[in-house]
This record gives sequence, structure tokens and C-alpha cells, in this order.
Amino acid sequence: MILDEKYLATPYRCAVYFVSDIHSAWWQAGSAWLGRCAATGLPLAQPALVGISRQEQWALTADPRRYGWHATLKAPFKLAPSENLKSVMTALQVLANTLTAFDLPALQVSTKGGFMALRPVGDLSRINSTAAVCVKDLHRLAKPLSESDLARRRQAPLSPEQDRLMLAWGYPYVLDEFEFHLSLTQKLDGISDAMCATWLQAAQAHFAPLGICRFDRLALFVEPERGADFVLFDQVALRS
Repeated sequence: MILDEKYLATPYRCAVYFVSDIHSAWWQAGSAWLGRCAATGLPLAQPALVGISRQEQWALTADPRRYGWHATLKAPFKLAPSENLKSVMTALQVLANTLTAFDLPALQVSTKGGFMALRPVGDLSRINSTAAVCVKDLHRLAKPLSESDLARRRQAPLSPEQDRLMLAWGYPYVLDEFEFHLSLTQKLDGISDAMCATWLQAAQAHFAPLGICRFDRLALFVEPERGADFVLFDQVALRS
């Protein structure tokens, strides 16, 4: 367990993420890029990026820094009244025992969706099926969305299918709408094409040397209090 026992009290929200081994080059590179380690909760020195000021770098990575280095499998949710972190970890362990580890396809820097992220290129079937199983098998742990939750989600433009998925599974970007990604920035609104190209080059230079990324675990993150940084609570290994 990464964090101490005080987090066994009910957190504001939980989330199930893909993360690489916290001792791996992928975890270290991603956490440094964001400027925070979600395993320790400590700030990290961000890498120097050519053509980008420290202030710009810190500001544009603020949103993903709060959530920690990860790719979403089961988006943040409030626990059902009958559940707690121990029962969530039990469910994760049962689920992990049914899943087999695999190598992710090559990860490339992309600005799809208006923000910068690492996205896999190639056969996505293993990733998508794993994420779908997480969404479906863990849904019983989640408290149904309230009317205020639904209203907040609907502030973003949702298609009819996305709205249906939100009502069914608590989040609009699941199953056929799911796209695996590791966020590197928030929205690039107001960033010039030239500066966007500078960011892309910097990210490619930072992550390109890392090679294959192994998908071999599920991670439970918690948001201890509303608006707090998400922290890595614990992990379970997939079958090797």
C-alpha cells in the first residue's frame, strides 16, 4: 500500500487508472513532466524544455498534475454507501486475476481533442477490452450520479450516445467512446501554432527514448477531499 491507513476512511472520489511501475522510467518521466509524484504526493522538478518558460510549463500542466501521471480506465467516482477502499481493492484484485499483462502499442504525442497527450498507435483491441471490463465490472462500486453531477457533465457538449453512456456507466467517454491516453497538458486554448509545435517537439524529445511501456497493473487513486490532488492508494498486478 502506497499511502498510510488514514486513507481507509471514505475519500471524496476514487478512480481506477493504468500506471507504469513507480520505479520505472515511464513513471519517473511522466511524473517529472507533470511536476508531481502521485505515489509520494511530493512536487518534482520539471525538465527544462527548449523554448518554453518555467511559468508556461507549470501553468499548462496544472490540470493533469492534479490527477497524477496515468491513463484513465474507470473515471473518478464516488463510492456507493456500502463500499469502502478495502472492498474496492478486493474487487480490483479479483478483476486483475482475470486479465493478462501486455505491451502497449507505441505511444506518440498527439494534440487530438485540443490537449497534448501520449496516445497508442496500432492495435488497440487489448487496451479497449481491458478498459471496458474495468468500467463494467467495477460499476457496482460507484454511487449513482446525482442530478447536479449530471448537470455538470452536460455543460460539455455531449452526443446522444455519450449522454446514454453517462447515464448507464457514470461517464460519457467509455466503451465505444473510450480513447486511451496519458495527458501531458490541459487544453491548448490560446496557444499559437508555433508554440504548439514547440510543445510537441519538447514532449517527443522527453518521451521518445523510453521504449516499450508495459501494461501489467491496475491502480487505485483517491481524491481524499473535494478538489484535492489525486494520490496513488494501491496497485494490483495482472497475470504475467
